[in-house]
Amino acid sequence: MSSIQSEDRSDQTSGQGGDVHLLVPQAKEKRLINCTVADVNQLMPLKYKWAWEHYLNGCANHWMPTEVPMAKDIELWGSNRLSEAERLVIMRNLGFFSTAESLVGNNIVLSIYKFVTNAECRQYMLRQAFEEAIHTHTFHYVVESLKLDQKEVFNMYNEIKSIEAKDAFQSELTEDILSKSFTTETESGAQKFLENLIGYYIIMEGIFFYSGFAMILSLHRQNKMVGIGEQFQYILRDETVHLNFGIDLINGIKEENPPLWSEQFQNYITEKIKAAVELEVQYAEDCLPKGILGLTAPMFRKYVQYIADRRLERIGLKTQYDSHNPFPWMSETIDLSKEKNFFETRVTEYQSASSLSWS
Repeated sequence: MSSIQSEDRSDQTSGQGGDVHLLVPQAKEKRLINCTVADVNQLMPLKYKWAWEHYLNGCANHWMPTEVPMAKDIELWGSNRLSEAERLVIMRNLGFFSTAESLVGNNIVLSIYKFVTNAECRQYMLRQAFEEAIHTHTFHYVVESLKLDQKEVFNMYNEIKSIEAKDAFQSELTEDILSKSFTTETESGAQKFLENLIGYYIIMEGIFFYSGFAMILSLHRQNKMVGIGEQFQYILRDETVHLNFGIDLINGIKEENPPLWSEQFQNYITEKIKAAVELEVQYAEDCLPKGILGLTAPMFRKYVQYIADRRLERIGLKTQYDSHNPFPWMSETIDLSKEKNFFETRVTEYQSASSLSWS
């Protein structure tokens, strides 16, 4: 555990009543942030074995979108067998994910990588950044395959208010960390860094992505747009590892720096997550103004609340909603009622462009 020492600083104040510097232990030991006594390239011996396990799991999950055939999707998209409501769901999700994956990748490379001072965590983040590139490639591949208007899809974050609001919510977190004066060596700075991690791993990848997963996998379940559905299954498999790594990183920083996790900061983060839930509900209403078979916007309020409670629990915060999962069929792919077990499983076999297998 690290110790905290208060300092009188007239040039810096925080909402906590003044910044405090996080002291770095003098012993040569690895730390997740603010470590100046161990080389960030010093991978061995491993201290955070969970980070290395996530790296190995990510490598085992490797896939490429071009391995997934799109012939059936192309045929169906060119037919009259999809309703306008179903087409809207597909287009809205392509529009959101095409930019959201880039935001996550940019945040890793430009923001958090600099401040995580641990080699095994950095090893995983390099792998995750590559996976974000694969996910962005996926949406390019889908757009090209279906001959969609590239400008319409990749510019949707500027045109659709609910997508713009979610992206703006995330971009604000990255903007703070990109400031040249930003440091994690103060309590307020370290808390801002934790807010960024929670904003991307818990909110973006753990909440914002899951409405889209449910919508597309619902169509896939009806044997519609099966190529896109299979690629979303692979993306979902990647995201489970991303989320699990993020939770371990967040909880590890909390453990090494206990004063950061103050009651005031916990309340602040809880309100952030509640605000994100409302943004996601608004997005679901945009995607499903009239609903489609088995999916309506009101159902997504309960679904997003249910997922948010699971995320809150994983980082030690109180649940807020006590909502049930309105999509029990989703347990076929992601068993959220046993979420901890699901997110701790690993892929035992990877078969190119075929079935997914978890143990």
